[in-house]
Amino acid sequence: MAATDPVEHLKGRKGAFRIALIPPEVLSALNDGLLETVNLNEFLALELPRLARSVAGHIGLDAQSERLADTIAMLGAFKPMQRHGHIARALYDLTALHDERDAVAHRLATHASDVARCWAAQWVTLSGLPLAEQLEAVRRFAADRHFGVREIAWMAVRDTVIASLDEAIVLLQPWVLDADPNIRRFASELTRPRGVWCAQIEALKTEPWRALPLIEPLRADSSRYVQNSVANWLNDASKSQPEWVDKVCARWVAESDAAETRYIAKRALRTLSK
Repeated sequence: MAATDPVEHLKGRKGAFRIALIPPEVLSALNDGLLETVNLNEFLALELPRLARSVAGHIGLDAQSERLADTIAMLGAFKPMQRHGHIARALYDLTALHDERDAVAHRLATHASDVARCWAAQWVTLSGLPLAEQLEAVRRFAADRHFGVREIAWMAVRDTVIASLDEAIVLLQPWVLDADPNIRRFASELTRPRGVWCAQIEALKTEPWRALPLIEPLRADSSRYVQNSVANWLNDASKSQPEWVDKVCARWVAESDAAETRYIAKRALRTLSK
């Protein structure tokens, strides 16, 4: 008889509106790495030292190692998102010394905790692989079931994409034709000229038309998730190249009577319409 999942009854919950209202049972399961977060409050409530040690133990690393302990001791000196980067780096360094490195990496990439999988996505940046291989490595995270992991996925490779923009645009063209809307949205979100919480792509702020091979195929995408990303992409571009964005949206609507295209165009022009 298969063992029952001790946190199964918690998985369908709605996230608490305030950190103080998160049930102790939920918070404990989150910190033990047994459960995914369902909203920002749960993410912010995490006890990172406890979660880092829990995850390290789960994937076969020494949870009490000096390397991890040193990282945990200095977390308070960094901003919240930077703390995650330092934990990811510590786990990466420990894994480099492990006899079964690939197995450890797989356990982290498939971990029950969304935060652990975010750390695994950040390993792609640390790998030093060429762009094509980084994109291949990050693909599983771009398609992850959890929204937080999908966000970290594109952030993880953005600097590499900026450094090799023309190559990235070519490599990402099959992504915008993928059957998975998460993969299509990744290609759009990754290349947004301005983006959120990330480095801006100065080349696409100046010449957004260079990425038209990525956003043109998405102009009538069936997924609202993708539509919003494309609209945000164009809205970013409208702040530096308003006439170009206005012309693109006008052409799209003229060439396509789809409701999806009209929705994208309206959202894309929201800054220009003010």
